[in-house]
Amino acid sequence: MNFQVRKQKIIEQLEQDGIIDVKEIAPLLETSEITVRRDLAILAEQGLLVRTHGGAMKVSLSQMPVSFAQKSAVNAEQKDEICRKAAAQIQEGDVVFLDCGSTVFRMCPFIRNLNIKVVTNSLPIINELMGSSVSLNFAGGEIDSERQAAHGKIAVEHFQRYRADKAFVGIDGISLKNGLSASSEKEAEITMAVAQNARETYFLCDSSKLERDRYFPFAGIDFVKHLITDSRASEGLLGEYRSRRVGMIV
Repeated sequence: MNFQVRKQKIIEQLEQDGIIDVKEIAPLLETSEITVRRDLAILAEQGLLVRTHGGAMKVSLSQMPVSFAQKSAVNAEQKDEICRKAAAQIQEGDVVFLDCGSTVFRMCPFIRNLNIKVVTNSLPIINELMGSSVSLNFAGGEIDSERQAAHGKIAVEHFQRYRADKAFVGIDGISLKNGLSASSEKEAEITMAVAQNARETYFLCDSSKLERDRYFPFAGIDFVKHLITDSRASEGLLGEYRSRRVGMIV
């Protein structure tokens, strides 16, 4: 496969996923990781993409802080597996809440052609879905520059004004003993506002976060009715969650 063909495939993959990882795309291009890195460097010089640690992202996403882009790229394969499953839960005409999590952000390529309404506090999601088939509603408020999202009382009240068919939220940690936990109180506040005003709430969590507790516990395990994770989670652990009546989508 020559450079021009690899170039086209790289651009197509970026358009689809927004962010690519060298280790994941090398097999698709049937070439070495060294060659992929060289290709990405050339395309970056041409202004066709922006390099990240371990890969690249679309130019339109480069307005995001590097920290958010890199966080979104961590465990990209598992996150995309989760997001495909999450998108499959959505039907045409649904009203959908999306929070500002880096995993939830990766749902964008899988829903942009759907005729749905999305309410979100995430600037990257707004930016990525602008001009797509999705109707957008932004929950405003004070902007967290690192998370690129609105938080605080106004954002919470905005979500409370609406009712969604489905909500999709990322979580920093979950355990059978302590339930849901977040890295900050403001993230937990948004999660609760979103979950309490949706008919069904799906928590998106890659397997590395299962049985991991974070700084701020905010809801018991009984609060979780639908949990979407990746296929790397052990069957034994999945069985324990199911025994607590958590609907596991794997």
